[in-house]
Amino acid sequence: MRNILWFLAVVIACLVAYLALWPVSVRPVAWEAPENAGYTGDFTQNNRLEALELIGLDGRTGPEDADIGPDGLIYVATHDGDILRIGKDGAVTSFAQTQGRPLGLEFAADGTLYVADAYRGLLAVNRTGQVTLLTDRTEDGSPVLYADDVDIAADGTVYFSDASTRFGAQAVGGTLPASVLDLVEHSANGRILKYDPVSGKTTVFADGINFANGVAVNDAGDAVFVVETGAYRVWRFPIDGGPGMVILDNLPGFPDNINNAPDGTFWVGLASPRNAIMDKLSGNPFLRRVIMRLPEAMKPAPTRYGFILRIDAEGRVLETLQDPTGNFALTTGAVTLPGGRIAVTSLTEPVLGVLQYTAGD
Repeated sequence: MRNILWFLAVVIACLVAYLALWPVSVRPVAWEAPENAGYTGDFTQNNRLEALELIGLDGRTGPEDADIGPDGLIYVATHDGDILRIGKDGAVTSFAQTQGRPLGLEFAADGTLYVADAYRGLLAVNRTGQVTLLTDRTEDGSPVLYADDVDIAADGTVYFSDASTRFGAQAVGGTLPASVLDLVEHSANGRILKYDPVSGKTTVFADGINFANGVAVNDAGDAVFVVETGAYRVWRFPIDGGPGMVILDNLPGFPDNINNAPDGTFWVGLASPRNAIMDKLSGNPFLRRVIMRLPEAMKPAPTRYGFILRIDAEGRVLETLQDPTGNFALTTGAVTLPGGRIAVTSLTEPVLGVLQYTAGD
């Protein structure tokens, strides 16, 4: 019995030492998560997304972003590097292959498709599907490790997010593992980059962002709207380089993409509800390191819940569309389609969601 007790004591001591001391890649920073009111008030639960029509992606997964091409068809990014084109009859074909992980998509007025590829950087795809690398580093030589979303100003300047300069999406095994590491660390290392297609130069437009995600230039062309996933909020940055301001704060989930709607409003996706444990531990870097030493099955993970919202340029919430069942989940955002429809995108689903949409219905 004494030997058994001694053995158990040694095992427990080793386990405690492992949880307290084993090296991890994150260096968590203390912060104070705002109190989460949950799905109340502007975010009161509804089931408006449960009516989604689901379009198969021919075996691909992760339609993280979509856009309407000059031909009026839907183009979708997928996990395996394919950018798909969905015909009016629902037929799916491969338009381009980036050899990376395309995330944000945005067509320019001349028909060029700009792509924020998490593994490669900022890409351009011409009308025939030929892919060109535009930039994978800034003018000072800093590499782009996690290109995430992209939008284009009226003068052709391209704004795109580099979600994390600490955890490269390809280096750590994918976009989701990299995002978890960055969100746990909370070291405000994300940034928005600015690519000039004339000079070919890439410069930093804004930095100090906790997981810089969605990017949208407003119709007036005087501001860049940015989603800060790690702080549950949306920023507005003057395009002339003035100081930014938070227009929407304390969201009940992790915001992802932001896309322009035709009426000057914006669609924002919430990929998952917030994690109560991680919020509780926001001020405790030591325990956040301990969590990263746990088995994968015990680490924080997204919760399946569908949620998109529409906001105005001042950050007021106009409406939400939700699916509490999680049938279509890890929702990243929405794109307005012809005919009064919207396409709803996702980090992980093997389908694209399409909804016949009436504002406030």
